[in-house]
Amino acid sequence: MKQRPFALTVGPLLFNWTADDFSDFYARIADEAPVDRVMIGESVCSKRTPFYADRIPAAIERLQRGGKKVILSSLAMVTLEREKRAARELFDQASLEVELNDLTLMNWAKSGTAFSIGPLVNVYNEATLAFLARQGARRFCLPPELPFASIEVLAAAAAACGAEIELWAYGRIPLAISGRCYHARVHGLSKDSCQFVCAKDADGLAVRTLDGADFLAVNGVQTLSHKYCNLIGDLDMLAKAGVTSLRLSPHTGDFIGVTQAFSEVASGALSANEGLERLRQSAPEVEFSDGFLFGDCGAAALTVA
Repeated sequence: MKQRPFALTVGPLLFNWTADDFSDFYARIADEAPVDRVMIGESVCSKRTPFYADRIPAAIERLQRGGKKVILSSLAMVTLEREKRAARELFDQASLEVELNDLTLMNWAKSGTAFSIGPLVNVYNEATLAFLARQGARRFCLPPELPFASIEVLAAAAAACGAEIELWAYGRIPLAISGRCYHARVHGLSKDSCQFVCAKDADGLAVRTLDGADFLAVNGVQTLSHKYCNLIGDLDMLAKAGVTSLRLSPHTGDFIGVTQAFSEVASGALSANEGLERLRQSAPEVEFSDGFLFGDCGAAALTVA
């Protein structure tokens, strides 16, 4: 069995789960998941934070006890004064790295403190990557819509800057963030009085075309892909391109099994086809795609049989 060429990162929880589900999820990740890093914190809607904020310290402590590096996630769109205060407070936890999903947070990053850049920041070229690396960025989770040719170029640029490249490798793809909440609107509610209806859809609310075809998913103010990105069949080519980390986005179901499948394929214990079959069996209702990677339609089916 070869040494695994990738670090595995559990991305931030995008959905509005209950506080008990939040705690249970991170406890299992700490104890059972073969991952290296875990993102924790709200990146979609700050209104959700009070429901689980008091659970975060215990989750961090357990994750660290389980040998995981913990990274604090930040909001994708900071607009309110209380959101600005919360963003500033992320940098007061000196021992923990912060991932920036909104570049306004660079105003509060302390000089000389390394941070990472999330997939919602538009790092599309070498100049942008080099600029952010000079400001202290040490890891870039690239936008999921980039094709493989761009990933190769950016991986080489990151290596020259002493930085790492991470790719969104599993889960519904974050496509957009809005100041308005469609999830509330579809239930006849406003954003300010949303009654947290997004909690009804633990993996997002399905959006269909007028013809009834599956199209997108909505998660509060966030728009996601309908299909789950799944790069388990593309790991060899990504390793050769210089990608050093894979991001797995939390969903309901056997997520521990997802982390195990990626770990075993990366280390050579499973073939790509065996890993993919395991993921299909654990989530038979889910459609997978790796279309963006090949410059095709993002929703294109997997290239692995």
